[in-house]
Amino acid sequence: MSKQWPQDQYVKVGDINTRFWQAGDTGSAVVLVHGLGGSIENWERNIDALAQQHRVYAVDLLGFGRTDKFPLIKDINVLIKFLNDFMDTQNIEKASLVGNSMGGGLILGFALQFPQKVARLVLVNNAGMGRDVNIILRMFSVPFLGRILMGRPSLKSVEKLLRIIYYAPAVVTPELVRTTFELAVLPGATEALLSATHACINIWGQRAKYTKELLSNLGKITAPTLIFWGRQDRILPVAHAQIAASKIPGAKLHIFDNCGHCVMYEYPNEFNKLVLDFLAK
Repeated sequence: MSKQWPQDQYVKVGDINTRFWQAGDTGSAVVLVHGLGGSIENWERNIDALAQQHRVYAVDLLGFGRTDKFPLIKDINVLIKFLNDFMDTQNIEKASLVGNSMGGGLILGFALQFPQKVARLVLVNNAGMGRDVNIILRMFSVPFLGRILMGRPSLKSVEKLLRIIYYAPAVVTPELVRTTFELAVLPGATEALLSATHACINIWGQRAKYTKELLSNLGKITAPTLIFWGRQDRILPVAHAQIAASKIPGAKLHIFDNCGHCVMYEYPNEFNKLVLDFLAK
C-alpha cells in the first residue's frame, strides 16, 4: 500500500464489517463515495488535499473494496441506508457528500431522503441521469451472461477495463492495475459486483424506474451542487452532465476535456482546488 494513503480502519455498520479512511481533524465533514466496482482507493489523489481544511471520510460501500460482500445488493436504497448508517457510526450529523458514478446517483438519492444531513453535493460523472450506459455494463447486468463475460479477473482484463474508464493511457499505471486486481479477486467480489450491476442496470441501460424516479425529483434538491464530467467519458455520456445541471436548482458544472469517467483521479489538482473553493463558500 502506498505510504501516502491513510490507514485502513474498520467499523461495524449493522452487521457489515466496513473499511474506511479518515483524514483531517478540523473543519466540516466531507464523505467520499465511490462508484460501481470502485473502492476508497479511487480517492487516493484527493483525500489528503481535502483534509487540509476538512474532516474527510472515504468508505468502501457494501459489496466493494474490503468491506463485507454480503448481503448482496438488490436495490440502490440498500446503499443509501448503508451510507446513512455509516455516517451515524462516525457521529456525522451533517456532511458535504462527494460521489462518483454510481456513488453520485447514490448521494443524490441520499439528499432526497435525508436533506437535513447534507450540506453540499459534489457529483462526479454521476449515474441516474438517463438510460445510456456503456454496453459492457449492460451485458454484465444479464444473469448468467454477466458471469460468463466477467469470468475470473486477470491483470490483463482489469487493465483493459481501466483503459475504458480512464481516458489518458498514462493514468492506467501498473500500480493502479495491481491494486484494482487485488480487490477484484477477493472472495465474493465478483458475485457482489454482478448483483450491484443488476440492481442498477439491465440490458437496455440504467434501470428506467431508477432514472425516472431520480430525474423527476431533482428539482427538490436543496443543497448547493457542483457537477464534474469528463467530455470523453465512455461509461456515462457527457450529455448527462447537462441534464443534471439543468434539473438541479442552482447547480454549477465543470466539464474537463481529454478526461474520462473519473475526473477526481484524472485531474486531481484542478478537482481538489475547485472542490475546496466550493466547500468554502
